[in-house]
Amino acid sequence: MSQWPEHLRGKTTHARRGGIAHAFTHSVDFVLIDPDSDAGPALFARNRRGLFSVQDRHHGGPPKHGRGAEWAREVLAARGLSDARLLLLAQPAFLGRVFNPVSFWLAFRGDQLVAVISEVTNTFGDRHSYVSHKPGFAPVGPSDVLQAEKVMHVSPFQEVAGGYRFQFRVTPERIVIRILHDNGPEGVVATLSGNRQPMTTWGLLAATLRRPLGTLRTWGLIHWHALRLKLKGARYRSRPQAPTEEVS
Repeated sequence: MSQWPEHLRGKTTHARRGGIAHAFTHSVDFVLIDPDSDAGPALFARNRRGLFSVQDRHHGGPPKHGRGAEWAREVLAARGLSDARLLLLAQPAFLGRVFNPVSFWLAFRGDQLVAVISEVTNTFGDRHSYVSHKPGFAPVGPSDVLQAEKVMHVSPFQEVAGGYRFQFRVTPERIVIRILHDNGPEGVVATLSGNRQPMTTWGLLAATLRRPLGTLRTWGLIHWHALRLKLKGARYRSRPQAPTEEVS
């Protein structure tokens, strides 16, 4: 049975660690969808343009050439998980234009979260996905810390070094995700949190008025904070070669 899409009117926070302090909090709109379903209100489209949409070509593989849930299932099956129910947590495209710094493929057995694919995309068009799970795909709880080595350039003000620590709290009412890029005294703490609510036409219209331009606004805010960091004296690092492997 397919799941009606949900709308998370959430908040994201970023706090830079190290000698140059910089932190911010912004409101953000995410959707949580059953990737095998086309259900949704009139203003939400699947695999076609709409005011808001989620298109498979934007997720699951290289940007603009994604394969959606088929790709996610292949990635999980290669690691021994072939019977999971998938949900996709992402910022929707706005009038066909999309940019997701990170989206999440959430894999469940029953109601228990057992694995996450964190799909990271930088502003240079590179993408790498990090697969997180416990041994034997045991349930993932909010106190569990899942680690991965950082292999892709994300911010030009952070090195491609150290690792990520992921924490996921997924309940029927709320989603909270915490990502720590840990590189000695350097790094960034990022969070995403929001209440789960059924997606409605009025909710999408309200999001358009309160946070206009959707993910284009996200793109603009990223560059605004990059400018502020540069003015504070943060060292700019040129983009290195993208990783050859798309998943780790």
